[in-house]
Amino acid sequence: MSTVSSRGASMRTFDWVVLGVCLWILASVAFAHEGHQPAANAGPVAVPSTPAGGTRDAQTYFTDTLLRDQNGNQVRFYSDVLKDRVVLLNVIFTHCNDACPLITRKLKEVREAMGEAAASKVTFISLTSDPLNDSPAVLKSFAQKQGVDGPNWLFLTGEQAQIDLVLARLGHMLPSPEQHSTQLIVGDVAGKRWSKIRPDAPPQAIAQRLTLLAQPVAGL
Repeated sequence: MSTVSSRGASMRTFDWVVLGVCLWILASVAFAHEGHQPAANAGPVAVPSTPAGGTRDAQTYFTDTLLRDQNGNQVRFYSDVLKDRVVLLNVIFTHCNDACPLITRKLKEVREAMGEAAASKVTFISLTSDPLNDSPAVLKSFAQKQGVDGPNWLFLTGEQAQIDLVLARLGHMLPSPEQHSTQLIVGDVAGKRWSKIRPDAPPQAIAQRLTLLAQPVAGL
């Protein structure tokens, strides 16, 4: 069975970005890659601290960590990637042979289901869980192979510490690249509306959720 998890209109009243992120983390269930085995002797993963009492500042929470996209361009995670956008975020690694390419192809179907006008309002963001191997050039090759190398789809990498920080803020604390969650995170950053979506949801259902998020909200 496939379901789309949505907070609906009630999320509009939440003005603490950190609260939304905490809801992702508390509701999170990691979907393991079939066939992958946990890394042997995986060490503990450090969790970055959050300002005491939370924060209303999205840039402070998500951080402006410097990353690189598939074209080698340096980008700041909040200011250049998230700010004022409707986004879909997922985590991949390029030497994955099962879930990562399958989900990437499904997300390509999602964009096609939305139609060009609606899809142009949404930025897809794929973060690598394996920055040691996934250089910008490797991500570029992966994106081209999947037919998704375009201006509205960013594949991001960086130094290990940078990726660890960004992924932890998204609720992904990873002992190894293979153990990342395959759940999708969608959000209207300016409107502070966020949802988690199962990766096995039908493309049309994901497209519908993104189209709704891309519509202006009264009063914002």
